[in-house]
Amino acid sequence: MSKDKFTTLKSTAVPLPIENIDTDQIIPARFLKATTREGFGDNLFRDWRYDAENNPVNDFVLNNRKDTGKILVAGKNFGCGSSREHAAWAIYDFGFRVVVSSFFADIFKNNALNNGLLPIVVSDNFLKHMLAAIEAKPSTEVVVDLENQVLQVGEVQEAFEINQYKKTCLMNGYDDIDYLLSLSKEVKEFDLAH
Repeated sequence: MSKDKFTTLKSTAVPLPIENIDTDQIIPARFLKATTREGFGDNLFRDWRYDAENNPVNDFVLNNRKDTGKILVAGKNFGCGSSREHAAWAIYDFGFRVVVSSFFADIFKNNALNNGLLPIVVSDNFLKHMLAAIEAKPSTEVVVDLENQVLQVGEVQEAFEINQYKKTCLMNGYDDIDYLLSLSKEVKEFDLAH
């Protein structure tokens, strides 16, 4: 399923300075019964957002109206645990387009990229700066420049790495099949030449 094209995103960000957030915390296993990608955002961080009586936990960041945006900034080792793709689905369905951390579990990172969600790895120092800036001023604008691979918070910026194939897919709104279809002319030309 192709997603929207991603080139540059300017948004406020939501701070979640917790380390070792696993996929069961992102989307608890009891909500994995659906087979389509829609609706998982309703249960993103469900056990942190709601108490046992299903009442919102007022001091949890996603229930706090001052912290909004399309960028989630999390602590180190985000997306560890089981390899459920539903975690990326839930984050995307909630409205986030970028997750920033100083380390991602490999399977989560790949699942995110395959579903139009950009995981950005930054240095520990930049992550600390970013979290402090957002917590001090929730209206801080964050700029994600995918083409130039730069993340900027205020006047401070840091370059980030991304697989070139996945970068091409995100910038064009492609999934793997869309990417192959985009090469159909080149494939036909190659076939005719050989």
